[in-house]
Amino acid sequence: MLVVAGQYFFKKAALSGVAEGSILASFLNKWMFLVIATYGTATIIWTMVLRTLPLSTAYPFIASAFILVPLLGVLAFGEKFTTTQWLGTGLIVGGIFLAGGVGTPFKG
Repeated sequence: MLVVAGQYFFKKAALSGVAEGSILASFLNKWMFLVIATYGTATIIWTMVLRTLPLSTAYPFIASAFILVPLLGVLAFGEKFTTTQWLGTGLIVGGIFLAGGVGTPFKG
């Protein structure tokens, strides 16, 4: 969820950038600081998760961001989501289940 929040903050930072002025000034806004804090926190938590779970088990759940971030774009920013994107999202969901071994007899 922190990855999803980080992407939201990235978009807000991009939209609130300074129209005129230096590139550095456009990155010095509250949204960019939230991005850094969010991803810093996510990195610490991810490291703790990897102490207890195998990477091959934990990593497929990162793919959930490929589902949630586009949906956030639709809900928070009014972006369009095409039929092809819905189909791709469905394939990602299936991949998460298969890679995570959820509901398959081939786990392990």
